[in-house]
Amino acid sequence: MQTTNLKQLFTQYKILALLIAIAIIWAFFSWKTEGGFTSPRNLSNLMRQMAVTGIVACGMAFVIIAGEIDLSVGSLLGLLGGIAAVLDVTHGMPLPATIAVVLACGLVLGLFNGYLTAYKGIPSFIVGLGGMLAYRGIVLGVTGGSTIAPVSDPLVNLGQGYLSPQMGVVLGVALFVLAAVLTLRQRASLARHGLPVHPVWQDALRLAAIGAVLFAFVRTLNSYEGIPLPVLLLLALLGIFSYVATQTVFGRRIYAVGSNMEATRLSGVNVQAVKLWIFGLMGVMCALAGLINTARLAAGSPSAGTSGELDAIAACFIGGTSMRGGSGTVYGALIGALVMASLDNGMSMLDVDSYWQMIVKGAILTLAVWVDVATRSARR
Repeated sequence: MQTTNLKQLFTQYKILALLIAIAIIWAFFSWKTEGGFTSPRNLSNLMRQMAVTGIVACGMAFVIIAGEIDLSVGSLLGLLGGIAAVLDVTHGMPLPATIAVVLACGLVLGLFNGYLTAYKGIPSFIVGLGGMLAYRGIVLGVTGGSTIAPVSDPLVNLGQGYLSPQMGVVLGVALFVLAAVLTLRQRASLARHGLPVHPVWQDALRLAAIGAVLFAFVRTLNSYEGIPLPVLLLLALLGIFSYVATQTVFGRRIYAVGSNMEATRLSGVNVQAVKLWIFGLMGVMCALAGLINTARLAAGSPSAGTSGELDAIAACFIGGTSMRGGSGTVYGALIGALVMASLDNGMSMLDVDSYWQMIVKGAILTLAVWVDVATRSARR
């Protein structure tokens, strides 16, 4: 009985449990590195590292919620990052044109994966597995198996640039005001429809917590160089994907397809088109992540994105996205990405052998799926 209650409690407060886990991870690594892990410089680097996995996790969350999987994202990220490096270094293409071409390639390849899955009936696992091998082969051909460097300063700035401290403060205030406005709108909407409204103190406490987090976030990053541009992009994507998931017809259809595809199809929804565009979005996210990764490294590497699919899938599962589809959130996936990035960063600082890092990440992925299975049984 106590085990069942514990499972139900964890299910209800899963995100809070994840935040507590992150706090424990950070405290442990800070202790082992004598404060080096939580220094502003390292936290800035951690946020930039997390951005690549987080961008891919945004798209992967939609794919998994719809009941599918994409194992090709790591190789596709590497391919699109390699294309960006070749266009920039070899052909001297201006940055806007490079970004446009890479995003277009990502969309086309993502739609191709979606077409094979949705319209040709090939299981997404097989499409992703084939893409993992094929895209990695293509990137080796595109780059000639060697690193493409050095990329131009404008492209490097995309991955290594910072928002000025003043603009960081403005962004923090704007995000807090946005949170307050959304809270007031939610209260008004609930009252208008005659639904129970949260006590004022509860919403005030939540806003105070948001404000404290934003203050610490901006202050910490400003004490080094400012908010990294990749993190700014990730925040924008968080807002966009969360809005799509909760406020649009397309978002509701994604959840419906993952919950019961046949019932959704019989209700008149074009299930094939929904899946097609989910994979298209996944391709665009791989393109953005590839651009950021190439810019961060200042080079296009044929090995870029290796195991990227593991990190993105693990981030989604850790963040509460169900492997069965139909449930999950984008912000949960990003918290999961922060867990993965924190483990990577901390173990690297402690010079943990690479094989141990792989063991730990594999164990975390297995644990996340087990928790999903356990909490699903608790909800029945």
